[in-house]
Amino acid sequence: MALGWGIISTGRHADGHIAPAITAAPDTALIGIYSRSQERAETFARKHNARAAYDQLDDLLNDSRIDAVFISSPNSLHSRHTIQSARAGKHVLTEKTMATNLEDAVHMIHACRDNGVKLGVGFHLRQHPFHIKASKLIAEGTIGPAVLAHAQLACGKRGQVREPWRTGSSEWWTEADLVGGAFAMMANGVHLVDLLRFLIAENVVEVSAMTDGQTESQPLEQLAQLSLRFSGGAIANVVCGRRIPDSRNDFTVYGVNGRLGGTNTTSIIPNAPSQLQLVSDSGDFTEEQGLGPLSNYVAEVEDFRQAIVQDREPLASGIDGLRVVEVTRAMVESAWNQRSVRIDPIKI
Repeated sequence: MALGWGIISTGRHADGHIAPAITAAPDTALIGIYSRSQERAETFARKHNARAAYDQLDDLLNDSRIDAVFISSPNSLHSRHTIQSARAGKHVLTEKTMATNLEDAVHMIHACRDNGVKLGVGFHLRQHPFHIKASKLIAEGTIGPAVLAHAQLACGKRGQVREPWRTGSSEWWTEADLVGGAFAMMANGVHLVDLLRFLIAENVVEVSAMTDGQTESQPLEQLAQLSLRFSGGAIANVVCGRRIPDSRNDFTVYGVNGRLGGTNTTSIIPNAPSQLQLVSDSGDFTEEQGLGPLSNYVAEVEDFRQAIVQDREPLASGIDGLRVVEVTRAMVESAWNQRSVRIDPIKI
């Protein structure tokens, strides 16, 4: 039977990516939409051919046709909505960032475990075919132990010193408490941190951040550079932001026996052919591939369905989400205090 989905919140991401991905994915059905406004919920439901619209979350969660929910509400509400959904017996795929603090992230994991439902996080860059292939090549020792990595995801307009803060449906992105104390990091940087964790298969144990924010006059950054230290000793550089026109949205992992890199693979929405290149003692190759704008999102939805069917963890699990929250909190602390911050990963 098709997996029935509900969407919690009708923001841009749900409208532009998640609802279309659910519609396009195999063996899925978009059942219900929740918004605080019944009118918004009904408009969204009509646009995406959902079967029901609700302005009360309990009503959506009581819909027996819904098996799983995608949470795209403001970051500060992810924990509340996840716990409420888990208690209603719904599997949860939540948009990044998983939570704005460590306590909430831990509560989300426990709530889903205690109620026997799956918890996944919307790190769709893990679904890029080249990222999956790169993770396998690194795990097989193709480039040897990782020693250095770089990842970048940024955008901007030529001549624009700073991007105007968003308004309207995304206004919460300008509120430090609602977004989690960071802007560029929450919008873009978390994807890169998770991607490097996925590729290197180690936890981040130290963070040093330099940003154009995290000050009394500018609490939220639009440009951030992070230095990361992984548990196995590898060092990484992450660049994210909204002030870099013509940004190269790439990754590279250097090992003792070679390097592996992707060109245009870290873009949120693929808009050009991507490339994977290996240069190593075991041989060299270059591959190119073009993806549709929904490809990673459809794969994310399908992976979550398969995780439920197969009773396994999604490719990006709640624990993966927690690890990125750990890095994000360290990033904010580092930027404010202008010092490196050590991380002792929480044991769950």
